[in-house]
Amino acid sequence: MTDPNPSTSPQPTPVVETLRPVAHLQLKAMALLLFTLALIVGSGLYLLYARGAFEPTQTLVLTADDSEGVVVGMDMTFSGFPIGRVRRIELSDDGNARILVDVPRKDAHWLRQSSVFTLVRGLVGGTNIRAYTGMLSDPLLPDGAVRPVLRGDATAEIPQLMSSARELLGNLNALTAQDAALGTSLGQVQELAARLNGPGGALGVLMGSEADAKKIVATLDRTNVLLARLDGMVARADRQVFGQDGSKDALVPEVRATVVQLNGLLADTRTSLKKVDAVLVEAQAVGANAREATTDLGALRAEVESNLRKVESLVNEINRKWPFARNTELQLP
Repeated sequence: MTDPNPSTSPQPTPVVETLRPVAHLQLKAMALLLFTLALIVGSGLYLLYARGAFEPTQTLVLTADDSEGVVVGMDMTFSGFPIGRVRRIELSDDGNARILVDVPRKDAHWLRQSSVFTLVRGLVGGTNIRAYTGMLSDPLLPDGAVRPVLRGDATAEIPQLMSSARELLGNLNALTAQDAALGTSLGQVQELAARLNGPGGALGVLMGSEADAKKIVATLDRTNVLLARLDGMVARADRQVFGQDGSKDALVPEVRATVVQLNGLLADTRTSLKKVDAVLVEAQAVGANAREATTDLGALRAEVESNLRKVESLVNEINRKWPFARNTELQLP
C-alpha cells in the first residue's frame, strides 16, 4: 500500500510518544536528588562552620587523674560562655587522663599563664570544665600548653552527708527519749504552767509558797489603806492652805489680808520718806548758806590779819622814831 502524499513527513509511532514523558520524569528525579544532596552537603558544611570546624584554633591539654563524665564535644566555659571544645580524650603513659581542648584564636586571650581549670561534677546535671583567670594582664597561654585540672565531685560528699544526717537523727532520738533532759524540762514547764493557772498565780510561783504569797497580798492591802489615809491628809492640808468655797479660816486668805496691811504700812512709810526728803532738801540749802558764810569769814579774817600787820608795822616804826625810846639792844664788850 502506497502513501497518497509522499511529500509529507512520517508520523511518530505510539512507543516513542510514550517514552518522552518517562525521560522527562527521570530528569526531574535526578535534579531533585542532586538538589537534596547539595542541601545535605551544605547543611553539613554550615554545621561544621557553626561549630568552628573551619575556625583557627589552638590546643590546650588538661590533665586529670579521672576523666569520668567528660565526653568529646563538651564545652569549656569561661564566666558562663563557651570558649573551647573537647576534641579528644586519651590516656597518658603515667596513667592520667589527657583532655585535648580546641580553643578558638578569638577567645584565646581569656586564657593566661595564671589561669586555673576545674572539672566539676554536680549532683544534678553533667560534668563541666571551667576556666578562671584572675590576672588578665599576665602573659597569654601558649599553644599546646599542658595544665592540671582541679576536680570537684559533689557526689563524693554524699557519704559524709549521710553520716552527718545519721548522727543528727541519733541526737534527735536522744533528745526526744522519755528519760532525756528535754522531756524533764518539758515536764517542769508543764508543772510551772499548772502553778501559774492555780490560785496563787504568778505571785505564788515567784514567792515559792502560797503562805508567802498571802503575806505579800496582805502587805499590799495595808499599803493601799495607808495610801488612802495619806490622800485624806493631803486633801485636808489643801483645804487648810488654799481654802474651800472662800472659807474664812483658811491660811491663804489670812496671808492675803496680812499682805494688804503690809501694803498700807509701806504706803505710809513712803509718805514719811517723802517728808524726810523735803527736810533733807532744806538741810542741804542751810548747809549751802553756811558754806557761803564760812567763805566770807575766811576773806574777812584775811583782811583783819592784813590790817593787824599794817598796825604792827606802824607801831614798830613809831617805836623806832620816838626820841625817848629805850635801847633794847645789848652792847657786848
